[in-house]
Amino acid sequence: MRVDIFTIFPGLLEAVGSESLVGRARQCGLLDLRIHDLRSAATDPRRSVDDTPFGGGAGMVLAPGPVFGAVEVARPPRPLFLLGPAGRPLDQALVQELAALGTAPGGGFSLLCGRYEGVDERVAEHLVDDELSIGDYVLAGGEAAAFVVIEAVARLVPGVMGNAASATEESFADGLLEYPQYTRPADFRGWVVPEALRSGDHARIARWRRAQALVRTIARRPDLLEARGGLSDEEMRLLAEHGYPAVSPRSPEEPSRHEPHRPGRS
Repeated sequence: MRVDIFTIFPGLLEAVGSESLVGRARQCGLLDLRIHDLRSAATDPRRSVDDTPFGGGAGMVLAPGPVFGAVEVARPPRPLFLLGPAGRPLDQALVQELAALGTAPGGGFSLLCGRYEGVDERVAEHLVDDELSIGDYVLAGGEAAAFVVIEAVARLVPGVMGNAASATEESFADGLLEYPQYTRPADFRGWVVPEALRSGDHARIARWRRAQALVRTIARRPDLLEARGGLSDEEMRLLAEHGYPAVSPRSPEEPSRHEPHRPGRS
């Protein structure tokens, strides 16, 4: 998969993009991450990329010239997304869409990092294909958002993660939060790992994990359950089997936030 990023701070992304999972994916040739400096297309000796806004106001605006110039020289894979607050919110469904773009030979997508008070509107209207947001809060620029997108997508590129099952069992993969995880020791300060996980019965473990994922999602993110249409009859039976009342996201008898954590519960 190829991903191109356009920024005025390429060093920021080169640093984080060389470590951990993304760095290994690049070294293995699974992720072709190309980071472009918007200043490379500046035409003045100071390599300026911004200017004051028409109509006055605070701050500076990223000018269209360097942005158009850098993109046209690089000819990056499309779609090209502008990272900004007006974009489509990033969620796991969108991450999967972006990852799927890399399945075709030469496939991928590109990201444009905004800065200052914003980007000249002509960039949004005539250069990028869409806009993307990682949340309703303010950052100094799009570089942090770009890395969030890259790491989320890279996890889904075949071969990047050592265990392919990790991507299918983690939170949001099927509209649920992930079940709680434990490791050794089995008894830590009297807090005992649930017996089901120590049973060696893989079918039982799978059902326990599924029940815990449902309970955790009901307690902490009922909006996720509502988005997938609530609980199925099989899920209701599974909850009852593990000692939880038959609840729905709208029920007043939802488990509390801490109910799933029951040391010793089977």
